[in-house]
Amino acid sequence: MHLLCTNDDGFLAHGLECLVKAAEMLGDVTIVAPDREQSATSHALTLHHPIRPVARGEKRWQVDGTPTDCVMLAIEALMPERPDFVLSGINHGNNMGEDVLYSGTVAAAMEGVTLGVPAIALSFAGGELKADPALLTDQIPAVTALLRHLTALEIPNDTLLNVNLPSRLAKDIRGVRLTRLGRRVYSDSLMKMLDPRKREIYWIGGGSASWSGPSDSDFRAVDDGYISVTPLSLDLTHLRMLDESKLWWSEP
Repeated sequence: MHLLCTNDDGFLAHGLECLVKAAEMLGDVTIVAPDREQSATSHALTLHHPIRPVARGEKRWQVDGTPTDCVMLAIEALMPERPDFVLSGINHGNNMGEDVLYSGTVAAAMEGVTLGVPAIALSFAGGELKADPALLTDQIPAVTALLRHLTALEIPNDTLLNVNLPSRLAKDIRGVRLTRLGRRVYSDSLMKMLDPRKREIYWIGGGSASWSGPSDSDFRAVDDGYISVTPLSLDLTHLRMLDESKLWWSEP
């Protein structure tokens, strides 16, 4: 099996290193990743200047572009054959609920699906990763086992799998749950400040968040110590509204 590994935290990120170690147990790995952190870039493409891949070893490429750029470049230019799977992550922080709309990690996996390659996005739901990288390193065998199972599944063509790992040692992980997206509401995420010249500026980020959702939501599984696996579809159509169209539209 040939696996393409990418991320949005950058080529040197610890999470990518852990993902590659886990994936190498399953097959041949190619890395194509951004040269810097690209968090919250969503599905952005670089359109106004060329992107430049730099070789960093055999089947290892560093790219001055977004996660989506990396996947497109890998599949359509750098790899002699299409990969069997795109693996994106392991992100430094969770990607649950509405986060998937902003996440470069999820977008890279989505680009793989768009190009006809099944894909899995993986994130580590622990804010302390930078302080204690050993916590994620300990989960590498568990990630290998999970990937071995997920890559053997028949995944629909328009679907990617979004995985969130709990912030605990592998021996304390309680299992795997199939989940749906929860809902996250941010408070005070826009901060008004002054620059050194006393000009008004705004900083996006920080603040607090509150979660809501049914018992099978992604955040509940992670909070309970389970690995969350959420299938995400590229088709954003609200099917129930289509079914109820007669209630709000009538032909002239």
